[in-house]
Amino acid sequence: MAEKIVLAFSGGLDTSFCVVYLKEERKFDVITATIDTGGLSKEELKYVENRSKELGAVEHYFIDAKTEIFDEIISNIIKANALYQGVYPLMCSDRYTIAKHLIDIAKKESANAVAHGCTGAGNDQVRIDVTVMSLVPELKIIAPIRELCLRRQQEIEYLEKKGFKVKSETKKYTINENVFGRTISGSEIDENKAPREEIWVMTKVQKKEPERVKISFKKGVPTAINGKRMHGIEILRKLNEMAGAHGYGRRLYVEDETLGIKGYQAFEAPGMLLLIESHRALERLVLTHHQLNTKAPLENIYADLSYRGLFYEPVMRNIEKFVDSTQEVVTGDVAMRLHNMSAMQESVSSPYSLVREDIARYAQTAGWKGIDAESFIKMYGLQQRIAWARKK
Repeated sequence: MAEKIVLAFSGGLDTSFCVVYLKEERKFDVITATIDTGGLSKEELKYVENRSKELGAVEHYFIDAKTEIFDEIISNIIKANALYQGVYPLMCSDRYTIAKHLIDIAKKESANAVAHGCTGAGNDQVRIDVTVMSLVPELKIIAPIRELCLRRQQEIEYLEKKGFKVKSETKKYTINENVFGRTISGSEIDENKAPREEIWVMTKVQKKEPERVKISFKKGVPTAINGKRMHGIEILRKLNEMAGAHGYGRRLYVEDETLGIKGYQAFEAPGMLLLIESHRALERLVLTHHQLNTKAPLENIYADLSYRGLFYEPVMRNIEKFVDSTQEVVTGDVAMRLHNMSAMQESVSSPYSLVREDIARYAQTAGWKGIDAESFIKMYGLQQRIAWARKK
């Protein structure tokens, strides 16, 4: 009886090759698993299922993980304002959800191995492998593309030799799509040139007039748009449409890869970027200066570890607990103005606001006398004055 292996399966070239190679050359019974994190249409999901059967997989799993990924990962990214290197909203964090389900299916099917179609150059191999190694170290991990150092043309030739058709269209770009948005690389992007307008799908400018959107939060998690309550995943989808229609949410940047190289990257994530920007606006209203200052470096650490494949590092749970403690008062509404590829805060309100007009209004009125402010300033700068006096 053949040994079972669970393969993360997208139906694309790499994972199609993996099914046939693992079945024909490695003699596995291949179980394919498609974990939907928001990047596939119904038609594409049906194609993936049929492709799995066509290639010879003994069984195919489909798991809708969109709600799960919001509750377990995206909500924490928003609460932590987690942008890798201050720019990238951790759009490939769904690899942790995929790895977790590969493990679950392997346990259910009594499989001793899992597989994926990652190459040896990208970040996703690290995210998946480290997760599996940490959670279930006894599971074997097989990555055929990485192990064989294959090029795409070699994969195509192998599949055609085995009698399987390969889609004829060649892509200029490598594109990853999920509920976060889209990442794009390849072609002129890799050459450090301005990308063609055709790469932008979610952020094509469709609306010329300004639009106002009010986002409501409860304890740091989005709960409503323009007063209409909905689950966070639906809020993210809706904001992808609304903000994207104004061209907001596209970025180009140079990324420090996990394996030590730098790479050019383009992405569009209108909903995620708008949620983080509006969440930050609300935090500035309700958190103290010292809370914001203490939280900021932890946000960077959280984003860095998540990007680099260390989502299950224990300190991540420690940071989440601290962040959650700050979010007790992050409840309120933020109105954002969408227009001309930008989003600007118009107003922010909260029952926990630290703006107290009965105490002071900035630069206009205050509940203390001028002599009180003068005395404060003298004491506030005391050490600096003493230090400079030493130089005289």
